[in-house]
Amino acid sequence: MGFRVIVAEDDFLMREGIRRVLEAAPDITVIAECVDGDELLAAVDADPPDIVVTDVRMPPSGADEGIRIANRLRETHPAVGVIVLSQFAEPDYALALLEHGSQRRAYLLKERVNDRQRITRAVRDVAAGGSAFDSKVVDVLVSARGQGVSPLAALSPREREVLAAVAQGKSNAAIAASLVLTKSAVEKHINSIFGKLGLAGAQDVSQRVKAALMFLDG
Repeated sequence: MGFRVIVAEDDFLMREGIRRVLEAAPDITVIAECVDGDELLAAVDADPPDIVVTDVRMPPSGADEGIRIANRLRETHPAVGVIVLSQFAEPDYALALLEHGSQRRAYLLKERVNDRQRITRAVRDVAAGGSAFDSKVVDVLVSARGQGVSPLAALSPREREVLAAVAQGKSNAAIAASLVLTKSAVEKHINSIFGKLGLAGAQDVSQRVKAALMFLDG
C-alpha cells in the first residue's frame, strides 16, 4: 500500500528536505509541492492526497495558515489526513488543531523532519485514521505529570474509554450512545477525568483538548 502526499512549505530548502525524507520511504510518494495556502487548497481539490504535510505559518496570511487549512479540509475532504509542522512548540496551535477531534491529524516540530522514522510513521498513522503529537508540545500543555508517573494511571477502565472517545472529538451525546451510557453518566465521568488530570479549572474546550493530548501521549 502506498501513500500519496502533498507538501506545503514556503521555504525552498525546508520543502526540499521534507520531500526527500518522505520519498526515501518506498511506500510514500510526494505528488505535489506548494508554497502557500491557496496553492495547497487548489492541489487538494484537483487531486486529493492521502496526507497533507504543511507548515503552520504560510502565505497568504503568514499566521496560522496550516491550522486553518487543516480545519477546512476536515469539512471539505474528511478522508485527507494533515500533518502540521512548526518551528517551535506552540501549544495554542495544537489546541486549535485538536478542537474538532484528533483523527487524521498530527502536530510535529520541524526538527523531527530529520528523524526519518518519526515523520514517515506519522504519515502512516495519520493515513490510518490515527494521530501524532510532538511530546515537547504535550509537555508544555500538560503540567500534571508527577515523577514520571502518568496521571492517566489514576483513571478507571470506564474513564479511559470515555477519554478515548473525547480524544476522537466526540460530543457527550455521541459518547453516551457509543458506550451505552446516559448523558448524565458521561458528564459525571468527564468531570471525574478532568479532576484526576488536574484540569478542573480550565475552560471546557481547553479541558477536552488537553485531556485528549494527555491520552494520546500516554
